Formats: sequence, C-alpha cells, structure tokens
Amino acid sequence: MNRSVFVKAHFAPLFKDVTVKVGTGERKRGLLGGEKEVTRKETQRQQVGWSDSRIDGARLARDIDDAIRVLNEEGYEVVGLSPVTSGAYRYQYNAQGVSSSKRILSETEKVSGGGSFGYGYGYSYTEGMVIVARYRGD
Repeated sequence: MNRSVFVKAHFAPLFKDVTVKVGTGERKRGLLGGEKEVTRKETQRQQVGWSDSRIDGARLARDIDDAIRVLNEEGYEVVGLSPVTSGAYRYQYNAQGVSSSKRILSETEKVSGGGSFGYGYGYSYTEGMVIVARYRGD
C-alpha cells in the first residue's frame, strides 16, 4: 500500500530595517514641572510583507521533515520526493495599422506606416513537494 502527501511551499517573508523610539525606563522633568519618559532611537528589523517570487526554503525543509516523521510513525517508508512547480506569465501584443494585404498608393497619398510591439515574460516556482511512501507492514 502506497501513500502520497503534498507539502506546500510558502513564500519567504520580506524584512526592512525600521527606526523606532524605545523607552529607557527613565523619566525627565520638563520646564513646566511635568514628567515625560526618556526615549532613544533604535533600529529594528520588521516584517513588511511576503515575497511574490521566492519561497522560504528553510520552512519547506522543516515541513518536509515533519511530514516524513508522521509517515514513519504511521509505518510508512519514504520512497520518493518530487517537486511540484507552478508558473505565472504576462504578455501584451499590439499591432497598429499593420495589414498583410497589399496597399496601392497614389503619388498624392502619404505613406503612414503601421507598427507593432509586444513583450512577454514567464517564470516558475516551487509550489511544494510530493512525498511518496510505501507501507512497511511492521
């Protein structure tokens, strides 16, 4: 008896260094007798979002380890791992005034040429891994 398990890959978190004010625990008396907390500026690394192109390889490895551990505890032996890839693309093409028919122009007609342009791109990324396991029958 065989079993397959899909382990999803997650996109990598994006971080940015941000300057924040941090309290020192001290208080300072102002000119009018009021007190206010003393702060200092500190740079901290904060997550600001998720990548749209890089997966978190370290997290994927941990998730695969967890899935294999569960399979082994249930009496299965891993016989294969296969990556699952997905892709994305975008393109645009525009033909302005371009025709495949012959045009007969008189001497008084101005030649107004047509043109075209286009672009396209595509890429793939690892969506996850499929683990195939066989029951040991212990």
